[in-house]
Amino acid sequence: MAPPFIFPPKIEDLERVEEDEDRLCALSPPDITSLRSSHLEEFVKGLSFDLSDKELFCVEDQDVFDRVYSLVRNFSALTPSCKFNLVESLRSNLSVLIPNVDSLSRAPQDDHDNDQEMSPILDRIVSHRNALKIYTFFLLHIVLVEQSATQDANNSSKMTMSNRKKNSGNLWNWEPQRARIVGLIANSLEINLALLFGSSNLDENYLGFVVKCAFSMFENAALLKDSDTKDALCRIIGTCATKYHYLTQSCASILHLVHKYDFVVVHLAEAIALAEEKYADGSLAVSLIREVGRANVKDYVRDTVGAENIGRFLVELADRVPKLMSTNIGILVPHFGGESYKIRSALVGLFGKLIAKAFKDIEGDVSSKSVRLRSKQAMLEILLERCRDASAYARSRVLQVWGELCEEHAISIGLWNEVAMIAAGRLEDKSSIVRKSALNLLIMMLQHNPFGPLLRVASFEATLEKYKELLSEQEPSDGSILNEIQSNNNTIEANSEIDGTTMEALAMEKPDSATDSCLPYAGDGDIQRDSSVLNVGNLEHARALVASLEAGLRFSKCLSETMPILVQLMASSSVSDVESTIILLMRCRQFQIDGSEASLRKMLPLVFSQDKSVYEAVERAFIEIYIRKSSVETAKNLLNLFLDSSIGDLAALEFIVASLVSKGDISTSVISALWDFFSFNVGGVTAAQSSGALSILCMAAKSSPRILGSHLLDIIDIGFGRWAKEEPLLARAACIALQRLSKEDKEKLVLGSGSRVFGILKSLISGFWLPENIWYAAADKAIGALYYIHPTPEIFATDVVKSSFSSIFDSNEFNEKSNGVENVNTNIYFSVQVGKLSRYVFVVSHVALNQLVYIESCVREVRRQKARKGKLVADQNTVQSDCTKEENSINSELGLAASEDAKLDALAGIAEKEIVSASSVEKNLLGHCAPFVSKLCRNFGLMKKHPELQASAMLALCRFMIIDADFCESNLQLLFTVVDSAQSETVRSNCTIALGDLAVRFPNLLEPWTENMYARLRDSSPSVRKNAVLVLSHLILNDMMKVKGYINEMAILIEDEDERISSLAKLFFHELSKKGSNPIYNLLPDILGRLSNQNLMKEVFCNIMQFLISSIKKDKQMEALVEKLCHRFSGVTDAKQWEYISYCLSQLSFTEKGMKRLMESFKIYQHVLCEDSVMENFKNIIGKGKKFTKPELKSCIEEFEEKLNAFHAEKKEQETTARNAQLHQQKVTSLEGLVTNSEDTEDAEAHFSQDGIASTVIDPSLEETAQVLNDKSRRSSVGSDENSSVLSELTDSEIDSTEVRQPEILKTGKLKALKLNGVVKDGKGTVTLKSRNKSKQRQQ
Repeated sequence: MAPPFIFPPKIEDLERVEEDEDRLCALSPPDITSLRSSHLEEFVKGLSFDLSDKELFCVEDQDVFDRVYSLVRNFSALTPSCKFNLVESLRSNLSVLIPNVDSLSRAPQDDHDNDQEMSPILDRIVSHRNALKIYTFFLLHIVLVEQSATQDANNSSKMTMSNRKKNSGNLWNWEPQRARIVGLIANSLEINLALLFGSSNLDENYLGFVVKCAFSMFENAALLKDSDTKDALCRIIGTCATKYHYLTQSCASILHLVHKYDFVVVHLAEAIALAEEKYADGSLAVSLIREVGRANVKDYVRDTVGAENIGRFLVELADRVPKLMSTNIGILVPHFGGESYKIRSALVGLFGKLIAKAFKDIEGDVSSKSVRLRSKQAMLEILLERCRDASAYARSRVLQVWGELCEEHAISIGLWNEVAMIAAGRLEDKSSIVRKSALNLLIMMLQHNPFGPLLRVASFEATLEKYKELLSEQEPSDGSILNEIQSNNNTIEANSEIDGTTMEALAMEKPDSATDSCLPYAGDGDIQRDSSVLNVGNLEHARALVASLEAGLRFSKCLSETMPILVQLMASSSVSDVESTIILLMRCRQFQIDGSEASLRKMLPLVFSQDKSVYEAVERAFIEIYIRKSSVETAKNLLNLFLDSSIGDLAALEFIVASLVSKGDISTSVISALWDFFSFNVGGVTAAQSSGALSILCMAAKSSPRILGSHLLDIIDIGFGRWAKEEPLLARAACIALQRLSKEDKEKLVLGSGSRVFGILKSLISGFWLPENIWYAAADKAIGALYYIHPTPEIFATDVVKSSFSSIFDSNEFNEKSNGVENVNTNIYFSVQVGKLSRYVFVVSHVALNQLVYIESCVREVRRQKARKGKLVADQNTVQSDCTKEENSINSELGLAASEDAKLDALAGIAEKEIVSASSVEKNLLGHCAPFVSKLCRNFGLMKKHPELQASAMLALCRFMIIDADFCESNLQLLFTVVDSAQSETVRSNCTIALGDLAVRFPNLLEPWTENMYARLRDSSPSVRKNAVLVLSHLILNDMMKVKGYINEMAILIEDEDERISSLAKLFFHELSKKGSNPIYNLLPDILGRLSNQNLMKEVFCNIMQFLISSIKKDKQMEALVEKLCHRFSGVTDAKQWEYISYCLSQLSFTEKGMKRLMESFKIYQHVLCEDSVMENFKNIIGKGKKFTKPELKSCIEEFEEKLNAFHAEKKEQETTARNAQLHQQKVTSLEGLVTNSEDTEDAEAHFSQDGIASTVIDPSLEETAQVLNDKSRRSSVGSDENSSVLSELTDSEIDSTEVRQPEILKTGKLKALKLNGVVKDGKGTVTLKSRNKSKQRQQ
C-alpha cells in the first residue's frame, strides 16, 4: 500500500524526501524538458493509457505518480494537445472515482470481527482517499497555473496581427476545461466524504488547499464572468464552510476578499445564501455578521473602500437571507454610532431589505409574532431617526430606502404621513443629493399612495364629513364617538400595520393606487368619490375607513403645503433639483394636488436655461400637459395658458411655442383651430380669447412666418375693427402680426390693402379711440409695424408726427386763445392737456428710435446685397486672367474696398446724426422736439405735479439720448439728477433701465458716472433695486462694464430684504464666478475691506462673505487667499475688522499648502490673537485642518494650536495687567487731586454751615495727610492694601452714626471739603476713598 498523500505548500516540495516522514513523494520524476515534442506527446499518451487502463487509484503508484508530477510541474511547457490529453485523463479518472466512494458504503460490514476480511476494505478506502487527494491536487494546480498564465498574457503588451495569426493554431480552449474541473472538485466535496476520512471533519490539509485555491480563483474578475466556474467556486466555499465546518478560515478569507475587491461582493453573498439554503445551516452568515459587528468602527473611517464593500456585502446578504439577518441584526446596530457614513448608509439599506422581505410571512405562535413585529417597528423607528444623519450621503440613502419600501408596499398607513412629512422637510436640505432623493420619494409615494388617484383636499374633507356622520348614526351619541375614532386612528399608527378590513373598505370606496402609466387627468369639476355614501358593513369597518380618510387628508395637505418650496427648487442651480421638481409637479397635477397647476406654470421661464436637460424636461412637461390629440382641446389649453400668464411667462411661452411649431409637435390642425378662435368661428368665443389666439399665432409665426399669410384680411378686419374697441389688446396683437409677416406676404399686403392698413395705423397712433392704459403698448407696436411694412417709412412717419401734433394742439382752439397775446407759444403749451402731451412726446421719441433702427437695417441690407453681388461675380469669374488678378491685388493694396465700407459708415453716421441734429443750425422735425423734451424734463415743478407726464417725458429724453451722443452728453447730469431725486419709482426704474442702454451705446460717456449707476442699488424702492441689479448684471457679465471698486454694493444685496433681489444678486455672482479665472477671487479682498467699514450687522456680513467664498473652488486660489487675508491684519487696527478677516479665513477650504502658509504667516497676525472672537475663528480653522491632513502635518497643526493658545493666554494676561495699571493710575491721580481741593476751604465752610452739619470730628493734622499723599516714595502698595482693609470694615451708616472721640474739633468747612472729594479720615490718620468703600460693601 502506498504511503498517504499530504498536500505540499508548493508542488516542488513533493521532491523533498524526509527520512522521518511517511508520505507520498516524487522519488524519480523524469525530465521532460529535454524531450522533443513528438517524444513528449508519446510520453503523455503512454501516461494517459496507464491511467485509463489501470485501476482508478493507480495514480498512487510511484511510477505513475512521478510521471504525472513531472508533467504537471512543467505544465506550461506542454503543447496544447499534451495539455488536453493530460487534463482529460486526470479529470475522467476523478469523475469515475467520485461515484465509487458511495460503493464503499455498500461493502459487506456484517462480520466486523474478521480482521482479514476488513483489511482489504480499509486498504481500498485509504487508496481511494489518496487518489482523491492526488487528483484534486494536480487538477487544481493546473487550474492555478493556467490562471496565472492567462493573467500574464493579458498584462503583457499586445501582439501584432501577424503574431496572432501565427499563434492562433497553438491556442486551446481552456475555459470549458476549467469549468469542468472546478465543477468536478465541487461535486467531490458534496458526496459523503466521511466514508473516506472517517468523520465529517475532513483532513485540515485537504480542506485548506481546496479553499485556498477557490479563494485565489475568486480574485480573478475575468474568471468570475464564466457562470459555470463561478457557480462551482461558490459551491466549494459554501460546502467547505458549512458542511465541513471550515468556518474560521473561510470567514477570514471572505472578509479579506470583500475588503479588497468590489467585484466579489455579489458572488460571495450568493455563495453564502446557497450554502444556507442547501444545508439549512446559516452558521457561515452568522459568523460573518459577528465578525463585522466586532470590528472597530474607527477602522472603517480609514478604509473607505473596504467600508463601502462591506456595506454592499451586508445588503446583498440581507437581500438573499433576510430572515437570518433579521435575527442577528442587533450585532450591527452599534455601527450607527460610528464615523463612517458608508457603513451607516449600508445599514440603512440593510434595514430596508429586512423590512421589505424578512417580515412578509410571520409564522409561529402569538409571542413570536409580537417579537418580530416589535423588531420591524424598531427598524422603522431607526430609519425615521436616520433621516437626520450628519452625512448627506446617509440622509440621501435613507430617503432612497423609504422609496424602495414604498414601492414594495411595505409602509403602513400609520407611518405614511410621517414619512411624507420627513420627505417634505428634506426638500430644504442643504445638499442637492438629499433634495433629489426627497423629491423621488414624494414621487414614489404619490404613485403608490393607498388613498386613491385623486387627492384634492376639498373632496377628502367632504367625504370624511359624510362618513363621520354615518359613523355617528351607527354609534350611540354619548359624546365618546370622536374619542374612539381618535383612539382607533392612534392604534393604527402605533401598530404601523394596515388591517385587512380597512384595505377592503378602501378598495370598495376607491380604486387602488395608480401608476403614472394609467392616470387619466380629470377636470376641476370632477368629484373624487361618489356623492352617495357607501354602506359600510360594520362599525369597525367604518372606523377604519374614517381613520384612513383622515390619513389621506393629511397626506394631501402635506403635499399642497410643499408647493412654495417646489417653486423655489425650480430656480435651483442644481439640474437634478429642477428635473425632479418638474416630474413631481407633474405627478401632483395628475393627482390634482391643490396648487400644483399654478406651480407648474412657474416652470415656463426655464425654457431659457442654458442646460439642455432642463429645457428638455420643461418641453416634455409642456407637451404632456397642454398638447392633446384633439386640436381644439390643444388650442383651448394654449389659450387658457396665455390668458393667465404674466409678461415674463409670455416671453417663455413664445419661445417654446415657436420651438414646438418648428419640430411639428404643434400641428397644422392646431393652427387651424386657433384661426377659428380668432375669427369667432367657434361658438362662445370672447374678444379676449380672439386676441389670445392671434397672439399665439404670432408666436408660432416666429418660426414659420407663412402661418399669417393666409388670413391677412381677417387680421385687418378683426384686429382693427369693432372688436378692438371691446378688447384693446386685439389691436396690439394685430400690429405684432403685421411685423411677423414674411417678405412675400408683406409685399402682397402693401399692394392689395396698403393704403387702408397705413390709414388704420395712423389713426391708432394719433387718435384717441384706445384707452389710456393700452394706447402706449399699441402705439409702440403700431410704429414698429409701420417701419416694417411701409416702403418709405420716414416719409409716412413725418405725416404721423404732424398728425399727432395737430390732434394734440388743436389749431382752432389755439387761434381763439392767442388773439391779442404776444407770445403765442406760451399759450399753446399752457393750454395742452397733460395726457395728450404725454402721448405726443411718446410718439416723437419712438419714431426717432425706430428711425435709428431703420437706418441700421438699411446699412445691413446694403452690405448684404454688396456681399451677395461680390460672391456672384466671383462665381462667374472663377478662372481669372493674370491682368484681372493683378488689378484686384492693386485694389486690395490701395484699400479701395475698405474705403467703400468707410463711406457707407460715414453716410450711416450722418443719417443717424440728422435724426436729432442737436448741434446743427437747421433742425428737422424731430430735432425741434428734442430740445423741447429736454426743457420739459427740466421743469421739475411741473414734473412733480404730473408724475405720468414725467414718466413719458423722461422716457422720450432717454430715447433721444440713445440716438445722439452730443444730446446724451448735454443731458446726462439731468438724467442722473432725476434718477436720484424723482418721487415716482416708475420714473426711477425707467431711467435705470435706460442707463444700461446708454452704457452699451456710449460707454465712454457713461464711464465717469459709474459710481452713480451703482448708487441705484441703494434705492429705497425694491423695483428700482431689482432693475439696477438686472442692468448691472447684464453690463458686467457681457463685458460692457468693468467691475470697479463699487462691487460691494452688489454684494450687500445678497442679504436684501426682498427675496427676488437677493436671488438675482446671488445669480450674478454665481455667473461671474464662471468667467475666466473667477473674478471674485481678485475682488474678494476689496469687498471685505469695504464691507468691514460699513455699518452692517455681523450676521449679514458673515452671510455675504460665506456666499462669496463658496464660489471659489480652485485650491490655488484658496491658498493665495490665505496669504492675502493674513497680510490684511497688518493694515488695520480695528478689532471689528480683525474679527471679520479671521471669519473669512475660517470659511476657506484649507489644503495642506494653505495650512502651511497660515502657519508661516504667524508673525503677521500674532498681535490680533488677544481678541476672543478672532481666536475662536482660528480654532475653527485648526479643526478643519485636522480632518484632512496627513499624520506628519497633523502633528505640526497640533503644535501650531498649542502655540496659538499660549500666545492668546499671554496676550490676555498682558491686557489684564495693563488694565489694572491704568486703574491704579486713575486712583493715584484722584488722590492727588484731593490735596488741591482741600486748600480751598473757605467756600466749603460756608456751604457746610448752610447744610447744618457742624458736629463731625476728624483728625486735625490735614497737613500731614498732604505730605503723605505727595511723598510717593514712602507710600507702598502694602499701605494701600491696609487702607482697603480698613475701609472694608466701615460702612456709610457707621460713618454717620459712630461717635469718634478726638482731642480737637476742626471747622466744619474742612470736613465738607473732604466729603465732597469722597475722602474719609479716621483717628489714625488713614485716608480712603468712600466710593471704593461702597463697592466693597456691595461685594460683601
